[in-house]
Amino acid sequence: MRWKRLTGRTVAGLLTAGLISAGLLPVTASAAEATDLARGKTVTASGSHGGYPAANANDGKVDSYWESNSHPADLTVKLGADADVQSVVVKLNPDPIWATRTQDIQVLGRTQDSTAFTSLRARAGYVFNPSSNRNTVTIPVTGRVADLQLKFFSNTEAPGAQVAEIQVFGTAAPNPDLTVSALSWSPSSPSETDDITVEGTVRNAGSAASPATTVNVSLGGVVVGSAPVGPLAAGASAPVSVEVGKRPQGSYTVSALVDPTDTVVESDNTNNSRTTASPLVVGQSPGPDLEVRSITSSPANPAVGAAVTFTVAVHNRGTGAVGAGTVTRLTVGSTTLNGTTPAIAAGATANVTVGGSWTAASGGATLSATADATNLVAETSETNNTFARSIVVGRGAAVPYTELEAEKADYQGTLLQSDAERTFGHTNFATESSGRESVRLNSMGQYVEFTSTAPANSIVVRNSIPDAPGGGGREATISLYADGKFVRKLDLSSKHSWLYGNTDSPEGLTNTPGGDARRLFDESHALLTETYPVGTKFRLQRDASDNAAFYIIDLIDLEQVAAPSSQPSGCVSITTYGAVANDGLDDTAAIQRAVTANQNGEIDCVWIPAGQWRQEQKILTDDPLDRGQWNQVGIRDVTIRGAGMWHSQLYTLTPPHEAGGINHPHEGNFGFDIDENTQISDIAIFGSGTIRGGDGNHEGGVALNGRFGKDTKISNVWIEHANVGVWAGRDFDNIQELWNPGDGVEFTGMRIRNTYADGINFANGTRNSTVYNSSFRNTGDDALAVWSSKYVKDQSVDIGHDNSFRNNTIQLPWRANGIAIYGGYGNKIENNLISDTMNYPAIMLATDHDPLPFSGQTLIANNGLYRTGGAFWNEDQEFGAITLFPQNLPIPGVTIRDTDIVDSTYDGIQFKTGGGLMPDVKIQNVRIERSNNGSGILAMGGARGNATLTGVTITDSRDGHVLIEPGSQFTISGTPNGARAKR
Repeated sequence: MRWKRLTGRTVAGLLTAGLISAGLLPVTASAAEATDLARGKTVTASGSHGGYPAANANDGKVDSYWESNSHPADLTVKLGADADVQSVVVKLNPDPIWATRTQDIQVLGRTQDSTAFTSLRARAGYVFNPSSNRNTVTIPVTGRVADLQLKFFSNTEAPGAQVAEIQVFGTAAPNPDLTVSALSWSPSSPSETDDITVEGTVRNAGSAASPATTVNVSLGGVVVGSAPVGPLAAGASAPVSVEVGKRPQGSYTVSALVDPTDTVVESDNTNNSRTTASPLVVGQSPGPDLEVRSITSSPANPAVGAAVTFTVAVHNRGTGAVGAGTVTRLTVGSTTLNGTTPAIAAGATANVTVGGSWTAASGGATLSATADATNLVAETSETNNTFARSIVVGRGAAVPYTELEAEKADYQGTLLQSDAERTFGHTNFATESSGRESVRLNSMGQYVEFTSTAPANSIVVRNSIPDAPGGGGREATISLYADGKFVRKLDLSSKHSWLYGNTDSPEGLTNTPGGDARRLFDESHALLTETYPVGTKFRLQRDASDNAAFYIIDLIDLEQVAAPSSQPSGCVSITTYGAVANDGLDDTAAIQRAVTANQNGEIDCVWIPAGQWRQEQKILTDDPLDRGQWNQVGIRDVTIRGAGMWHSQLYTLTPPHEAGGINHPHEGNFGFDIDENTQISDIAIFGSGTIRGGDGNHEGGVALNGRFGKDTKISNVWIEHANVGVWAGRDFDNIQELWNPGDGVEFTGMRIRNTYADGINFANGTRNSTVYNSSFRNTGDDALAVWSSKYVKDQSVDIGHDNSFRNNTIQLPWRANGIAIYGGYGNKIENNLISDTMNYPAIMLATDHDPLPFSGQTLIANNGLYRTGGAFWNEDQEFGAITLFPQNLPIPGVTIRDTDIVDSTYDGIQFKTGGGLMPDVKIQNVRIERSNNGSGILAMGGARGNATLTGVTITDSRDGHVLIEPGSQFTISGTPNGARAKR
């Protein structure tokens, strides 16, 4: 029998059952009326030991428990709103195997308007005895609190505090409770040419008046409009009406969310949204409707300087024919090309050759094609005429967005610029900014205004707002205008930024404010309700209701996002297995059922439609042997497709360290565990990590992890707020019979942002694998890495080899390298753009981390490195843009060629002291320009080996163009253009 609450039970019965320690709970009527306010609420702790997280203290099971990692320790229940509490029940496992113990406990609380805790019950010793009280202690308290905290000072039977279950009994205090009801729309059966209005009712079902707020309306999981809601007395209602404009043909889930930024403290914060049972169905209107289906280039993969021609496939999805003579226009970079479209019957497609050519530019570009560019045809929909895709040329990823820097825009605010050494880790906003500059908005009316250079219907804002006083972040808004017209509020957050402590020990960083801070920026993104043309002035402005103490704007990305893709033939939707978009409830079980059905051959493919899908558990294969949270079985033979990374988005609300029942906090409670032959495309995976390891080893999880095996291909996946984006490889001793290192794994079109550690790491013998045409920003360790680790089956065979990192764009790693290779052979780093590393090189070859040795050849070719390198390890070690670090093991066979190294913080190329040999390094056709605080090429005093320079140009280096420090056993042959050696 498990006691859950006092309601409906007599005090005498409770005493008979031994559930109330004698003398601890007064016999009152109010006690009998109290309910367990902690049920289902978030529980946090000051620290946790091993696999005993705080979430175990509120999972409804007494056979799991939280244990702290030291004393004193705090366990906090977040009730969500003020309540009048009467008692706290603390349980341990009633099994007699648990010895009697005494825990020294103080009870504290704070109201919803307070930041500081006050004592509710003085520190006292409480005896937990499985024989006399079933290991349950009840502590009477009196007070009104929103957060209740137990502070533990000692435990006679364990080094840390222990709680199997915590219950907080009391009654809700007067507070508002906002709900949405009666959602409808007009017209009731709209077509694509109709303007649609969504209507509903907001009611205050609480016991106190509510202040003014807003309500957001979403279609298909995307916020499309909002309306103000005035103050409401208890029990009062108000109608709301939101114009959502014209919508393309299709079916849309309709939902409304009142108080979307949680500014109103409510008695129940879980009932603020409503989703209609039936979708909004928009029908097709009679008439023609042109859309671009594809853009073909010739050659498909051009070299820099090549003449490229294009063909555009134009489809008429309408019901009426289109006559000949409309203009199909293609823009690429600053080039505009036009073609004449033939007549197209309803349902037919024409391939239009556009005139002229484009000269391929390094780094590629976004291709944007528009049907009926001069608006000759009256179409069913005028919003679907444009299609965009990337073309990859030369260096970097051909990203589908245009990036615009704040310091190059028009602004009224303060320009922030980094110091000469780009000092990092001391709350240095400019150092952490792209280009080492950003704009700070301190006052109302200040703004940054960007002029678009391509059509766009979405925006990403890289920004920084202050942390909350007690840590953990806060939310704020900033106002977005287009050509002077208000568009919407953008929601910003500092929840995932602001880490404190010493960066030398990333696992020791904390969310608790104190001293220096780093990882100051995060990003906000939004789909807009219309496409804005080239030349639109997008203004981010601090208005009166935008109440953060300051805003720092670094850059924006503007992108023309295509409409959601249609469900592919043969794919079965996760909704068939019970998932419901945008309802805020956990869809993990439905997603897992769909993936399992695919793995078992019951369906051909898993379809994740457009929408927001909550995922609170890792998707993997159920292990009948139940080998525990450290040893997991991944999925295999699975195909998962989405409607696009902007449309099909998986998210979690629970930080991994607070989620019970997951495989392990390091790997997290979101994303996928992959063992072999898995294809995942066109989705987003948004974690809820807030830290890399501090505050009790609270890691942020891994979005995609596992053995990966053969034939795994991941494309167009957006990952944010994970500890690691992708970790390919498991140690051999992790279920030895499943040993299966990645072989031929491919990643393309990845968008990995704002992690606490690596972007993608090829570990444990991963070989023949590629990361191509992908972008990385603000990673907390190597954005890309090959780690040929020793934790493999056969160290003579399972070596990280022949992996390739090509045409990737890497920006702002806030710890470690842009790209790193640790051991192995045949690995290549080609055609990448890397910029603004905080404290480490753009590219590093190293034998620290105890890898298998380097052998054979390692190629670094045709990369562009800008403002890279930095100081680390107590700021005593200065790293070059490219650094070779042979810690005890040699690094042979290195070629560095066809590379630009510009504006390095310290040295351009650095051969580092480490004990190992660096023989026969070839440096060919390399330009090193402006090594600000170092040399063009540096051989440190303990370096050993030799390098040959061919066609190397070095200019404007502070400490000489080639510097070989005294005592060095490294020789350099060949003289750079315009430079001479310095000793």
